[in-house]
Amino acid sequence: RGLGLNKLLYRKVRELSGGELQKLAIASTLGVEADIYLLDEPSAYLDVEERYAVAKLIKRIIEERGKVALVVEHDLMMLNYMCTRLMVFTGEPGVRGEAGKPISLVEGFNNMLKEINVTMRKDIESGRPRVNKPGSVLDREQKSTGKYYVV
Repeated sequence: RGLGLNKLLYRKVRELSGGELQKLAIASTLGVEADIYLLDEPSAYLDVEERYAVAKLIKRIIEERGKVALVVEHDLMMLNYMCTRLMVFTGEPGVRGEAGKPISLVEGFNNMLKEINVTMRKDIESGRPRVNKPGSVLDREQKSTGKYYVV
């Protein structure tokens, strides 16, 4: 229901767009009873509003069922809306990598943003995370306190 798949019921899979296929894949994954779900880049092919809706839906379903989802995702907004814990991976792409232990969302974002020397804040009007301008007052203040991610 939350993915708007009703309008696709009479269409052939090969006729679906990338975003429609992505929502179908997410629905088919979450539609199966499991102890743990693996979702790889659930934001792929989705526009901003669809990403927000999908993130909230994934979180709601996982919480309602008392299950666990491992989500591989590069979209920070998606992670912010759907995750309670993060595992940050470090290393050199294609050469070596190391997975960190699961930590709180805030701690995970803070560690990752510190690694790339970027600060983020929660926008007062929209409530969405926003990147601070490098060298701005907020950027300098957050770095001085070690809080690279402020919600």
